[in-house]
Amino acid sequence: MAYLVKTRRSIRRFKPTRVSREIIDTILDEAKWAPSAHNAQPWRLIVIEDDGVKVKLAEAMGKAWLSDLLKDGLPRERAEEIIKQESWERITKSPVVIIVCLTMKEMHKYPDRRRRRAEYFMGVQSVAAYIQTLLLLAHYHGIGACWICAPLFCQNSVRKVLNLPREMDPQAMIIMGYADEQPNPPSRKGLEEIRAFNTWDKRDV
Repeated sequence: MAYLVKTRRSIRRFKPTRVSREIIDTILDEAKWAPSAHNAQPWRLIVIEDDGVKVKLAEAMGKAWLSDLLKDGLPRERAEEIIKQESWERITKSPVVIIVCLTMKEMHKYPDRRRRRAEYFMGVQSVAAYIQTLLLLAHYHGIGACWICAPLFCQNSVRKVLNLPREMDPQAMIIMGYADEQPNPPSRKGLEEIRAFNTWDKRDV
């Protein structure tokens, strides 16, 4: 298991080879054993294989990102270049695009804002646990994948393209396929930088 965790990479370039629905369904089904608050399993998955839908999604998300980049003061030409490389091509050239959503339908309901907020974050954490499990299973089955959080910045755009109900909260996009790159291992913080027993030295934060 340690080998699986340490050898997984974020893959952003894929071969044009189609990934069978059998493999996709196997990965998504096995990932459902991820832990979740109240065992509510609040994740919902939209699997996109159709090239036309990918284009529409890339256009909508790109438009929203362009607006943000221009607000940040980036020149339009540079902003459009970034979107082409980091959004358009990744979405349209990925064999499989999965939009992972959160639904609070089966999460606990509270009358006060404090607990509703905590419950929402519990749902978000549950979805994140599912995504991490999915990534490891994809790697185990020989499929490359990358977790992209861009839908968080343009949830309404994603909802509109995919005709999602309001209660479906887009949280992430997973691009998948057979890897066409071998990224080098990224650096990781040492254990002493992230672990403390009982107390934490504020000078290290």
